Amino acid sequence: MNQHVLISALLFTIVSITVTSSALARDSIEVVGSSTVYPFSTVVAERYGRASGKPTPKVESTGSGGGMKLFCSGVGTNYPDITNSSRRIKASEFKKCQTNGVKDIIEVHIGYDGIVIANSVTVAPMKLSRKDIFLALAAQVPGATEGELIDNPYSTWKQVNSALPNIAIEVLGPPPTSGTRDAFAELGLEGGCKAIPWIKAMKKTDKSAYKALCHTVREDGRYIEAGENDNLIVQKLEANPAALGVFGFSFLDQNADKVQGAQIESVAPTFESIADKSYSISRPLFFYVKKAHVGVVPGIQGYLNEFTSEKAWGEEGYLAEKGMIPLPTLERAAMAASTRGLVPMIGGEALK
Repeated sequence: MNQHVLISALLFTIVSITVTSSALARDSIEVVGSSTVYPFSTVVAERYGRASGKPTPKVESTGSGGGMKLFCSGVGTNYPDITNSSRRIKASEFKKCQTNGVKDIIEVHIGYDGIVIANSVTVAPMKLSRKDIFLALAAQVPGATEGELIDNPYSTWKQVNSALPNIAIEVLGPPPTSGTRDAFAELGLEGGCKAIPWIKAMKKTDKSAYKALCHTVREDGRYIEAGENDNLIVQKLEANPAALGVFGFSFLDQNADKVQGAQIESVAPTFESIADKSYSISRPLFFYVKKAHVGVVPGIQGYLNEFTSEKAWGEEGYLAEKGMIPLPTLERAAMAASTRGLVPMIGGEALK
């Protein structure tokens, strides 16, 4: 054997060992991301682990933003395989993924969820409008004259709306890294912002100022960041009946003996009202998969098949029992086919 052939053989052996070692760096799927999607992902992981005999996927609740940061950091077994999200991936996150070599991303729209504003069942339920929510929680609100903005002066709900109870504004909710917080700002706060005509008009004249006004939550202690743990918010509402909490419908559904959801524009958050979109603060749920990890980390294809099976995400599936609102039948079938076929997203043109 000549020297060149020997060197080539040695290099091939080294590369093979490196690839094999990388592939065997872990034998279980790693999932990060949204605290809202976490319980759905966890039950699928447990069912898949039991049925397949493979290691149960490890699911970690990091928040949608935190999960995207980890997911988009690179390809390889040192990085997560899947990230859950209670909002669609942002254009900036998609770009970061591409820059770091995460090229083929499979987007899976799994269903819908409502964002609820809840309080303890031991007191009367709240009846709010999105305008009430904006005036109670925005950092700045309209002043006495049109076009004037002032730092939020409201300390009680009755000051916001005379029909509301005379109790202090105290709302426990997720931090900025949370997809629930993003969706709440967009659907709840901005939804109320639009109810004020001169602010609504700002969207056409100064979009960045409009978004900053409509999405910025007050930081004077009336809104309290309670981390990514929605169960902790439920516990705090039990301990303090005067407080309100912001979290996903699934947590309301699972804790109906402890907390109740406020009506928004006279519509209560229910499975049916979120499914037919009559409840105004609802949003799509997703998870994202690295195609490059399929076949390297064992079990990803099987996990995807389990998640997109009718027994899991169908209208009578076990995820619906957990509070997830399924996609319509035809949309669900198309999403299952593209997910199982490992069809990646094409570009990021449609992303915000």
